[in-house]
Amino acid sequence: MKSSTLALLITAASLAAGCANPTRSRDLANPNVSAATLAQQVCSNCHGLTGNATSPNFPNLAGQVEPYLIAQLNGFKSHGRQDPAGFEYMWGLSRSLTDEQIKGLAEYFAAQKPAQQPVEGAASRMEAGKAIFANGVSAKSIPACANCHGPEGKGNAPFPRIAGQHADYVVKQLLVFQRTDERPAGAVMKVVAHELTRQDIENVAAYVQAMAN
Repeated sequence: MKSSTLALLITAASLAAGCANPTRSRDLANPNVSAATLAQQVCSNCHGLTGNATSPNFPNLAGQVEPYLIAQLNGFKSHGRQDPAGFEYMWGLSRSLTDEQIKGLAEYFAAQKPAQQPVEGAASRMEAGKAIFANGVSAKSIPACANCHGPEGKGNAPFPRIAGQHADYVVKQLLVFQRTDERPAGAVMKVVAHELTRQDIENVAAYVQAMAN
């Protein structure tokens, strides 16, 4: 037998063995694959092994509020959450997740420790961003972010942790709330974001990203 043919057979056998073993499988349609395995072998490709995403295109999930994560995964699975940056990846990935896997994924990432990361926003934005976070914009009846997300931005029940979240991701999501109906479950945020200027959005995004540092 040629060496190249033998190598192909060995590779195929290895792949088959991996898919047959739930602890090593990336089979998203297999309810026997544990949430920890999915988190480490699938979710980690974008969000990092510990939920600390390297790319600002993807949200940090480390230390995120468990009920919020459950709600978002169910939103993707039901196609209720339609923002492009989410559905392009998450509709397919969440399609076959069981309730148990979703709960397990939420528990996994909620238990991870947010990593210290470089400050992404300009220092000149921090003071204005802090004012919006702590006090809102009274002239426009915009409430303080801290009212729902907590004084340290760590989240509270259905409201997500935003401290340490990538600034670019925060900007994109605030624009989604402001201009579209792609996140219908975020009715509260749609009202809050409606009167924010682009400068307001970039200022508060820079501040909350730097909060954890």
